[in-house]
Amino acid sequence: MIDLKIIREDPESIRDNLRKRNMIDFPFDELLSLDKQRRDLITANQRLKTERNRISIEIAQKKRDKADVSELISQMKTTSDEISENDKRIVAVEQRFQDVAIRLPNFIEPDVPVGPDESFNKIIEKWGQPIQGKSMDHIDLAGIFDLIDVERAAKTSGSRFYFLKRDLVRLNYALLSCGLDFLRNKGFVLIQPPYMLKREAIGGAIIFSDFEDVIYKLQDEDLYLIGTSEHAIAAMHMGEIFSSEELPLHYAGISPCFRKEAGAHGRDTKGIFRVHQFEKVEQFIFCSPADSRKEHDFLLANALEFTKLLGLPHRAVILSSGDMGKVAAKTVDVECWIPSQANYRETISCSNCTDFQARSLGIKFREKAHEESQFVHTLNSSLVANTRTLIAIMETYFRQDTKTIEIPKALRPYMMGQEDVTPVTSRAV
Repeated sequence: MIDLKIIREDPESIRDNLRKRNMIDFPFDELLSLDKQRRDLITANQRLKTERNRISIEIAQKKRDKADVSELISQMKTTSDEISENDKRIVAVEQRFQDVAIRLPNFIEPDVPVGPDESFNKIIEKWGQPIQGKSMDHIDLAGIFDLIDVERAAKTSGSRFYFLKRDLVRLNYALLSCGLDFLRNKGFVLIQPPYMLKREAIGGAIIFSDFEDVIYKLQDEDLYLIGTSEHAIAAMHMGEIFSSEELPLHYAGISPCFRKEAGAHGRDTKGIFRVHQFEKVEQFIFCSPADSRKEHDFLLANALEFTKLLGLPHRAVILSSGDMGKVAAKTVDVECWIPSQANYRETISCSNCTDFQARSLGIKFREKAHEESQFVHTLNSSLVANTRTLIAIMETYFRQDTKTIEIPKALRPYMMGQEDVTPVTSRAV
């Protein structure tokens, strides 16, 4: 969440941010009204409590003088009833205030392009030569090489699930292992998080109301399947205060990711492009506010270096204010070229969330022991998400002349030196 003092001290900065994010329907006027109601009710109760104390003193005095106090007791009851009624109203107004305030988006960074949609995104880098001309897509390739089975997965689990088979299983683990080694060599601490989170934990990392429809919940339990290890790593230090010497913290998370992907349709739902379950190696950083832009550049540099290591043509794009998520202050997507679609598609998302998550999760640091604590900044970036990256590898490295899929050189050590995937000559199933 943002610093709620800004609602009272600089409401126009919030209005301006909402306009830039194309969120003009946000009930900000209601939020201001709720804040005033809350303050008015608290002021009224303070006044009533002062009055009640005065009456109490007067009752005590009159009792000592053996005077009649029945009228004062009646006044005391009326005042106490008003206080109780106001207390109930304060709770209701405070709850509504929090429900609305927690949906306010993060403030965008100055260099984020302002615009309502993806057409305002800004390309900042391109690398590699995209394959042009008609290309076989990953679904057809999977059929030739017997690498993916979505039909049987639909029987066991429903649509948008999959079985990986044969060398694609090995290629998948090679990809993830290579990613972990890459980050370990960069000084990241490897993390395999819990795959289920309490609402308090996941709600501190996201705006819960925006994602409730795409998160899997365990029935009758306060547990949700993670959509990314980012959320688990963000919450692992909730309520903690670091010393400045402990920062920055660089974590590399690996986990499955579970998402309902509600509303997705079209060709993206075929094969393994947009699925309910995939695996990802994630970068995550806790740092001081002074370092967050530098650390964001570091995350993006890692993502681009690893994508180049795989030999996949790609571009980096700063998302516009209307296209980015509400938790991030700035997001840069890395999009790999998908030959069959003749288009770049997102494979990596790299975000600086400034103090937004840390404020919700209560994660702070102190420059010096005697100084007041400040909120840390949190940053995250995929390094590799398996399904879309496997698609890009399959389609980019398919060799029409030899009818093989070449294995990227960086992954061969993780596949015992194997150089390519060949069509199967017989199938067990």
